[in-house]
Amino acid sequence: MTTTTPKSRRGRDLAGARATYRSVFAVGEFRVLFATLLMFVLGFEFEILGLSVLVYTQTRSAFWTAFAFSMGFAPQVLGGALFTSLADRLPPRLLISAGLLTRAAPGLVIGLWPALPVPAMLALVAVAATATPVFTAANSAVLPDVLDADRYVLGRSVFSLTGSATQIIGLGIGGAILAALPAPRLLLAAGLSLLAAAVVARLGLRPRPARTDGQTTRPDGQTTRSDSTDGRAARANGRAPRGIVRATMAGNLELLADRTVRGLLLAQWLPAWFVTGAESLIVPYAGSLGLPPSTASPLLAATPAGMLLGDVVVGRFCRPAARERLAFPLAALMGVPLLALAFRPPLPVTGAVLFACGFGFAYMLGVQQAFLDSLPGRLRGQAFGLNSTGMMTGQGLVPPLAGGLAAAFGAGPAMAVAGAVTMLAALLLRGPLTGRASSPAEAGAAVDVDDLPGKVSGRVV
Repeated sequence: MTTTTPKSRRGRDLAGARATYRSVFAVGEFRVLFATLLMFVLGFEFEILGLSVLVYTQTRSAFWTAFAFSMGFAPQVLGGALFTSLADRLPPRLLISAGLLTRAAPGLVIGLWPALPVPAMLALVAVAATATPVFTAANSAVLPDVLDADRYVLGRSVFSLTGSATQIIGLGIGGAILAALPAPRLLLAAGLSLLAAAVVARLGLRPRPARTDGQTTRPDGQTTRSDSTDGRAARANGRAPRGIVRATMAGNLELLADRTVRGLLLAQWLPAWFVTGAESLIVPYAGSLGLPPSTASPLLAATPAGMLLGDVVVGRFCRPAARERLAFPLAALMGVPLLALAFRPPLPVTGAVLFACGFGFAYMLGVQQAFLDSLPGRLRGQAFGLNSTGMMTGQGLVPPLAGGLAAAFGAGPAMAVAGAVTMLAALLLRGPLTGRASSPAEAGAAVDVDDLPGKVSGRVV
């Protein structure tokens, strides 16, 4: 018999329980996901750095080098917009391992055959990048099956910490490799890292059915049935489910039509977009102070360093309810320090400003559980893909706008404007950030607990 419980009561039951990072890493499958993420980010940083250096060496063109750098990012928007329904239509272990193999192909091919024409290299990277949102969505969607309750939020924190730290470490290791070896060897290392990640995912993850098969594997290892509306309707009418692109577009529209989901997506997108716009101006800001471009390096590292500390402090030492209360002030905090840059403070003060801005990114931890609880189970993977796609889209569109503003008024004032807009976005999104925005379906409605990702079974994994 199916048991029902209101989502609001479920949230209250879990609010007081605080997990630890030790309990998160005690779960074997999480360690597998952690290892694959670590190798994926390392491989990605190696690939982008190695490709940029190789293209510049062959062409001596700043345009082609910048274009090569963008090939790892821009095509992800296309993949996220059109193909993320695959994250719910295919078994996650298959999709994650196949996606990592696809991402390994450019590094292996270019590393072994570096004389390929530059357009062929870029096309190869672009095709592989298109698949990235699909398997990263599957990776994010399987996390609630591995970790329950507050451990899920800490698991997301570990993912964020790993991404930030590995970017810095990967660039450092990549630079050391390039100092001793030619760029094709760094690309080969990228391919081997991603290939190893695919093997670890294939051997370490538990087999799970596709989410649209109507089955969900919970953290206690039990499989429950939660059939999708599309799947039931298709079988009742004797037809196959809709195509991948149509299903992705229909699912994205369904998610965006829900007020709660839409608000929580915007809460994760907008503040991060505008802070990225400010970050994109760090190099010209250093130049406006009369400093050489090399001085931008510590400034570029200040924001991810703040993100690392923020995730550790808020993730480790705050209870779930406290994280939710901190989401709004931390989101606003991201913008406040940037206002000081209008006055062009000295380098140490600027570093402290960017560090404080990065610390504010910990607000994301306060909305993770609410976002997960707002999603229909059959679209969970696609929702994470949509979130990633929206983040990538804004991070690609806002920096050119910030650059235009800087060309007119200077880098410092433009960064301050980005900070003011970040604060305004936090104010406009106060409802989702404080948990006061809810869809009509959540107003005391009973829901099937089998459709609730991350349901607590009472068994500690």
